[in-house]
Amino acid sequence: MIARVLWAWLLRLLLPLIFVRLWWRGRREPGYRLAWRERLGLGAASAPGAVWVHAVSLGETRAASALIDALRARAPGVRILLTHGTATGREAGAPLLRAGDHQCWLPYDTPGATRRFLQRHQPAVGVLMETEVWPNLILQAQRAGVPMVLANARLSERSERKGRRLSWLIDPAARALSLVLAQTREDAARLSAAGALTVEVSGNLKFDMSPDATLVARGRRWRQALQRAVVMMASSREGEEQPLLQAWLAQAAPRPLLLLVPRHPQRFDTVAQIVRDTGLNLQRRSQWTDTPAPDAHQADVWLGDSLGEMPLYFGASDVALLGGSFAPLGGQNLIEAAACACPVVMGPHTFNFEQAADNAVAERAALRVADIDEGVARAIELTRDALRAQWAERAAGFAQMHKGAARRMAERIVQLAGVRIGERVMQARVEPAR
Repeated sequence: MIARVLWAWLLRLLLPLIFVRLWWRGRREPGYRLAWRERLGLGAASAPGAVWVHAVSLGETRAASALIDALRARAPGVRILLTHGTATGREAGAPLLRAGDHQCWLPYDTPGATRRFLQRHQPAVGVLMETEVWPNLILQAQRAGVPMVLANARLSERSERKGRRLSWLIDPAARALSLVLAQTREDAARLSAAGALTVEVSGNLKFDMSPDATLVARGRRWRQALQRAVVMMASSREGEEQPLLQAWLAQAAPRPLLLLVPRHPQRFDTVAQIVRDTGLNLQRRSQWTDTPAPDAHQADVWLGDSLGEMPLYFGASDVALLGGSFAPLGGQNLIEAAACACPVVMGPHTFNFEQAADNAVAERAALRVADIDEGVARAIELTRDALRAQWAERAAGFAQMHKGAARRMAERIVQLAGVRIGERVMQARVEPAR
């Protein structure tokens, strides 16, 4: 109790600085300057009885799309309340909405803001994606009688060690969750140790994400027109691009085309300058439309400075280096690459997706290397390998084999909410959307 009160007062004191930071970030990402009242639990109300899904950022929103589809299949007519914490997540979530759905920011985790949010929206059930355990939010939901689910939940060994420092705050919130749907047995064991009472293993939602076939096909046409091998650095993080480019320049010419896709859009210009500083010829995806510019085929590096086009980039690539895995950042999601039949070369740091990474290596859908120098060498080697097509086939098979988490999670969420969703679905069928 004391810990949660201290946490609430700390947030209240920091709110002015938080809003200043939002305004500052809005210079490059205008979405952060939208609907600030919602972050305090104010703003327009949605229709009561929705399934509330919180997907904080872009990756969680993409995973949530598979769950939302499965919820609609399991409970036709269900309304969705979709919340986010980042501008990229909110932008990616907008196309998922249907008539009667609602989208807004998740309020900051103060008692007043979370209470107002729940009073305004009155969801039938709340679903937090992956790691979003907010103490005051979960307590206010418990008081309001809203069951809370942590879906696609994961907790790495590293995060568990860090979490022990805040166990006085996090453990009570974990115990108040109605249900935790973990990605793996290892995640389930760690989440149980953290205090969660009802934990089940349901798999990873990211396997149920279907890449846009049109984008994949367009990428393959780009690759065919290039008549050059393409190595992609997928979702690079700050501090990874310079070592990558140094390792790239150390390889003998002629080299493949390097397709560099930063994780965060606010870094596009910075990464472009890093590439130019090496003397490599750069072309930016944002400078052409559906077809690369005529002089793009002679470039050394393409910068993937666009949003929502990862399937296109994977489709255009012979092999992908996994961003976030060559520095101690935990790695990015390799499943989307596999679903696009793009083999992956990853570094040693994959604790964010530990089980998926280990399974991919075991099933020969991915390679693990010691560092970025070895990664670049092996990736280029793989583009020249006569067996590359078999690597691509195994990658696609790996992604297909592990599907099914969305259906399992949707069934448990609907069971947990029970008649609350059923009643609201019936109302949605006879009442016009408001």
